[in-house]
Amino acid sequence: MHSFGYRANALLTFAVTILALMCAMASLSDNLNSPSPTSQVQVLNINWFQKKLDGDDEVSMTLNVSANLESLFTWNTKQVFVFLAAEYETPKNSLNQRKLSNDQANDHKLGCPCGMVLYLPKSMQNSGSIPQTSTASLIKQGSNLRGREFNLTLHWHVMPKTGKMFADKIVMSGYRLPEAYR
Repeated sequence: MHSFGYRANALLTFAVTILALMCAMASLSDNLNSPSPTSQVQVLNINWFQKKLDGDDEVSMTLNVSANLESLFTWNTKQVFVFLAAEYETPKNSLNQRKLSNDQANDHKLGCPCGMVLYLPKSMQNSGSIPQTSTASLIKQGSNLRGREFNLTLHWHVMPKTGKMFADKIVMSGYRLPEAYR
């Protein structure tokens, strides 16, 4: 009735159609993911706040950074670039942004926004939680940091295995620098 070649062609066409359908469903499943990472940053201590010899302000802070980036990782995530920035306003500029630290995270190691990569034990690899204490420095040209309010913002850029990169951030407000140098 039907030759072997005809039956093999029908079977191969059916298999390729099912494979294409599965690939389309997998791509769609990644687009339906809505990441919701969480982060908390505490300023534990202002180590020093001084005016340098060249007139610039310099601040050193001890930060307690805790972030849960688990929801950023899907089957399509290759790397996540993470950095913590201090953002503030001046009369001259509506947004001044100083990067405090950065890192990248991939598969079984999680990046910490305090300049380290944390290699997690097997028991913690799925938790995605990053608690870490670190020291960050902020140097501003000029001497207008005294008493200034600032936000700490956790930025991330997700690099997928296929598709385009996307970025987002969490803004944590309510921080203020001291009025006097220490």
